[in-house]
Amino acid sequence: MIPELAYITIAAAITLTLFVVLDIIWKLPKEGGVSGADVISREIAAAGGDRHGGWMMGNIVTSPDASAGTLLAACGYYIGDHVCSIGILGGAAAAVLVFTGARICADKGYVGTSGTFAATAVIWALATFANFPPASFIAGMVIAILIVQGSSHILASRAIGNLWRKVQ
Repeated sequence: MIPELAYITIAAAITLTLFVVLDIIWKLPKEGGVSGADVISREIAAAGGDRHGGWMMGNIVTSPDASAGTLLAACGYYIGDHVCSIGILGGAAAAVLVFTGARICADKGYVGTSGTFAATAVIWALATFANFPPASFIAGMVIAILIVQGSSHILASRAIGNLWRKVQ
């Protein structure tokens, strides 16, 4: 049980870093990518949070961004690994689903799709070269999303907003 918890903890840290970095690279904290993100950002800012962090948090909720892509990559990789012993095929299928979902949301889909491909590559590399269990990324990604969305919206948005201002 202890090694599984260690894998999940490491996977949570990796996926949290991956999706936050991708969201920042694609400039999601700059403005809301979809209409729901702007509404969420306004509410978070009105409660004392950071508008830029709120935009990123709003994108996480309202469209398939890098967090959704990372989670679906983990699920797809795991399924592909167990169904046909080729996890990358599951990750590629997840990328198609994320891109399609983004288009349904009137989102360009670059962030979620790049998140899916990046997560698939990371999971493949760790599973192949470090015997890292792909299933740990499913639990790790859920924890990573909960850290951002399930913690204090005010504090999480401020942390993201501060990070955004440092890198822009």
